[in-house]
Parts: sequence; C-alpha cells; structure tokens
Amino acid sequence: MLPWLGLAVVVVLLDQASKIAITRVFAYGQRLPVLDGFFDLTLLHNPGAAFSFLANANGWQKYFFIALAAGAAAFIVWLLSRHNQQRLFSFALAMILGGAIGNLIDRLAYGHVVDFLLVYWRSWFWPAFNLADSAIVCGAALLILDELIRVRRSR
Repeated sequence: MLPWLGLAVVVVLLDQASKIAITRVFAYGQRLPVLDGFFDLTLLHNPGAAFSFLANANGWQKYFFIALAAGAAAFIVWLLSRHNQQRLFSFALAMILGGAIGNLIDRLAYGHVVDFLLVYWRSWFWPAFNLADSAIVCGAALLILDELIRVRRSR
C-alpha cells in the first residue's frame, strides 16, 4: 500500500506547491494568457465544489465539503488496503486521494479551494480548476478504464 500512498503524497505536494506559487505571484482575478484564446493562468477562489456547486451557499458548504473529503479519503485508504495488488485500480484511487486531500487542505486553511487553470474558447469558459481537480478527474477516468478492462476480461 505504501507506493500508492506515496503517489497520493506526491499529488498533494505538487498541488499545494502550485497553489502557493500562484498565490504569491498573482493578485485575485489576475489573468496571464499562456495559449492566447484558449488557456490562461488566473487566481480564483471556489468556496463550492466542482463547477462552483454550492459556491453561493451561506457558508455551511465548507464544513460539508470538509466532511465529504475526509470521509472519501478514509474510504479510499480502506479500498487501497484491500486492493493494493490491483495496479490500475490502486493508481486511480491514489490520484483521487491526493486530489481530495489537496483540496481538503485548501478548505481547512483558507475556507475555499484555490483554482488557477482556466480553459476557454471565445465566450465559452470551462470553470477554473487546479492540479488536485486534474488528479481527481484523471483518477476517475482510470477507474472507468479499469472497470472496462475488468468487464472485457470476464467475457
């Protein structure tokens, strides 16, 4: 199980280092075009969840998302302890675990998640995100791939 927890720690460290760097360099809302017309760096705060879900709630959402992330992290560690020989499954879980903990740290430290990656095209904007979010999405995609492979092998 140790390699998977190590991967989660690497995700947390990369996520937190990138957020610290952006926070030190950017003012809130400041944007820097990286790929003009497609990708910018920007500093934004998200008190909600994915796609700013519940961002405008009265503040209770902070505690809800802290509890949810802590519960999810505990469940993932339990899954890793039971399935650590399944490489793709465990890799995916470790990515999700690292992302969840990265965003949990933000909520505990600041009361919101620090986002800084902004993808857009013309007037269409994808909600800003961070490395923790990216790790969670990659982990979720790998879980789907793992299940598709497992189903295909069972036929």
